Amino acid sequence: MDRFIAMRSFVEVANSGSFSQAADQLDLSRVKVTRHVKELEDWLNVRLLHRTTRSVSLTTPGHDLLHYCERILDQVAGVEHLARSHTEELVGAIRIAAPIGLGQNLLYEAIDEFTQLHPKVTMQLQLSDDKAQLVEERIDVALRYTHQPDDSLIARRLMAIESVVCCAPEYIKQKGAINQLEQLAQHNCLLHLSLDQWRFIVAEQTQAVKVSGNIRANDVGVLVKAALAGRGIVYLPCDLANSYLQRGDLVQILADYPLPRMSLWAVYLSRSYQRPVVRSFIDFLAQRWTQDVRLTT
Repeated sequence: MDRFIAMRSFVEVANSGSFSQAADQLDLSRVKVTRHVKELEDWLNVRLLHRTTRSVSLTTPGHDLLHYCERILDQVAGVEHLARSHTEELVGAIRIAAPIGLGQNLLYEAIDEFTQLHPKVTMQLQLSDDKAQLVEERIDVALRYTHQPDDSLIARRLMAIESVVCCAPEYIKQKGAINQLEQLAQHNCLLHLSLDQWRFIVAEQTQAVKVSGNIRANDVGVLVKAALAGRGIVYLPCDLANSYLQRGDLVQILADYPLPRMSLWAVYLSRSYQRPVVRSFIDFLAQRWTQDVRLTT
């Protein structure tokens, strides 16, 4: 029995809750994954999983031993990562989930450089402003704007990103200047489907302002197009907004009301070891994105 492969099989089944999904993740047959888990149970002389026709769940010993198996796998991955950084070229595929605007700008530039450095690495990029399901969609690492990452995931902060409220100059010409938060109620705000409030800093406190508008989307790119066409006001991260502001296509409004900074995080499953190629990519992003993204006009 290869104990390392057996532990990998057990960890993948425990995390996904499925022998079939674990087999897909490991690129093995379901029969082999089942055999590996059985061999591990025989070696440890304990039942690790409850199996039914509909579900798989951890036994009490399985729950206790999962942490140790993950730690062993993580240590082995760390050894591989260190060794390969000195002796071998990185090889493998990385599945990345990221917001659309980030993927089309900062992340694309980072991926382009990383694949030039490591031509045997394949990037599979899934762009959506909705949160990816890491287990179901087999995501290695997701990049997320958030103030507080999900407690069920391991998260590594990459950088802080300022936000800006802006609109096209045409919109101001048609609707007039906007200087007070209360005025937002009389204006068309272009909204992400996940938000119906915008947050501002007022007297050192965060204040939520309810907003509404006639265009909502789960793709911030659609909102940018609407804003550029003069259809309304949009709330954007500065990594996406700065180029439009610098060209004068969009202009900042409500500059007297700062916006809370968001952080960009790399998140991945807490109960899964990282392959060396994934760990190297996250390290690369952290080294590349050392400066916070600030508003530039």
